[in-house]
Amino acid sequence: MATPKPEEISHPPMDQLQGLEYCIDSNPSWVESIVLGFQHYILALGTAVMIPSFLVPLMGGTDDDKVRVVQTLLFVEGINTLLQTLFGTRLPTVIGGSYAFMVPIISIIHDSSLTTIEDPHLRFLNTMRAVQGAMIVASSIQIILGFSQLWGICSRFFSPLGMVPVIALAGFGLFDRGFPVVGHCVEIGIPMLILFVAFSQYLKNFHTRELPILERFALLISTTVIWAYAHLLTASGAYKHRPDLTQHNCRTDRANLISSAPWIKIPYPLEWGAPTFDAGHAFGMMAAVLVSLIEVNSTGAYKAASRLASATPPPAHVLSRGIGWQGIGILLNGLFGTLTGSSVSVENVGLLGSTRVGSRRVIQISAGFMIFFSMLGKFGALFASIPFPIFAAVYCVLFGLVASVGLSFLQFTNMNSMRNLFITGVALFLGFSVPEYFREYSSKALHGPTHTRAGWFDDFLNTIFFSSPTVALIVAVFLDNTLDYKDSAKDRGMPWWAKFRTFNGDGRNEEFYTLPFNLNRFFPPR
Repeated sequence: MATPKPEEISHPPMDQLQGLEYCIDSNPSWVESIVLGFQHYILALGTAVMIPSFLVPLMGGTDDDKVRVVQTLLFVEGINTLLQTLFGTRLPTVIGGSYAFMVPIISIIHDSSLTTIEDPHLRFLNTMRAVQGAMIVASSIQIILGFSQLWGICSRFFSPLGMVPVIALAGFGLFDRGFPVVGHCVEIGIPMLILFVAFSQYLKNFHTRELPILERFALLISTTVIWAYAHLLTASGAYKHRPDLTQHNCRTDRANLISSAPWIKIPYPLEWGAPTFDAGHAFGMMAAVLVSLIEVNSTGAYKAASRLASATPPPAHVLSRGIGWQGIGILLNGLFGTLTGSSVSVENVGLLGSTRVGSRRVIQISAGFMIFFSMLGKFGALFASIPFPIFAAVYCVLFGLVASVGLSFLQFTNMNSMRNLFITGVALFLGFSVPEYFREYSSKALHGPTHTRAGWFDDFLNTIFFSSPTVALIVAVFLDNTLDYKDSAKDRGMPWWAKFRTFNGDGRNEEFYTLPFNLNRFFPPR
């Protein structure tokens, strides 16, 4: 056997991924784009339904309240997605609800001034207004950091090496929303996982009229098949004598969304009444805003989305612009009362890679579906009644795909360096381990490890350390900028990174990130 040549045993680093068919500014046909947009809408429903389904009952809300919150959340998600794709980073990212806000919101729900209200409906309204007020105040953090370009200055301390654990844990850190939820109803979760992998990977070469229909629409086809199968099990009485928890997770008629949803309802600001403001609530919510900024807006899903859309890494100016508009999005969340803040939907970023379509137009069409079906309550509630294990099965693949995109940044670094191995390993491990400690402690003690008389301080620290990407960012960026950093620029990947840090550093940036309607005249890139 001949000795292999060096180029045959290694792969040169590449700015853009191979095998993607449509990039950020190239589009499939209109029919294909509409179907792909609907597929992104269906995927976004998972988080949009899960968060209100968990929080609204804790607040004393009814099924009617839950449906109204779901509709409002989807409506604002559609608006925020359009704003972000038009005026923000312009990357093909769906802006959905964020779990980063759960800790401060649950803290507000358990505030003694609210739990003592005896009327459940009145308690729900007062809690919602308190959450709205805290979110409106906290949104100023991202608005200031974004539009002032302060975050762009902070990004000078980031390197490809430092970003690997952060982007990877934007996917890996969501492991508890994958197979643990599939296990709640294995008879529909596991078939969904198998079918989705089979269609998107093993049967991807099946073409109809030169269109890889099974790969491109794997989510839509497999969801339809398993949803019909779940409905058949429900109608046949398979869950009739099963425990309530099993019925809640497996049945297609237990969400009580369709019967409670109005036919037509247009969400509007201050629907729940005037927001109330409390300094302690607002301070705790600020931590959630910072976490959502780190997890997705600047160092996680946006960078993954840029690779999966065959775009250059967004320059600091573009990231800051996106963060500013993300702050506007959280402000809208507070004004409308969505019961959560907004962030980039990691699962929808993963779907870009699964379909190999990174088109901006597709995401904008999905935003149209969100707005349209949020106003037509019955139709939107029909799709929102899909059992959660079906979404969780897809998350097992899509979260993993986003995480692997993060690991792909290692190609620009020297992984034969002990320094780099130390930083990567420690940041990844602590990114998993610290939040797991906080979760386990909270489940046993019913409060976080930080438990003082200052509730706002507890909420701030517990929120920060509940987030895997945030812990990874703190560890990785600190180590990367303190351990032999002066002599390690090449090992850290800084020569490759340098040209993407400014808008004019790479000629392709103008194609990907220039504002529409000739707005760059008023907001020139830096």
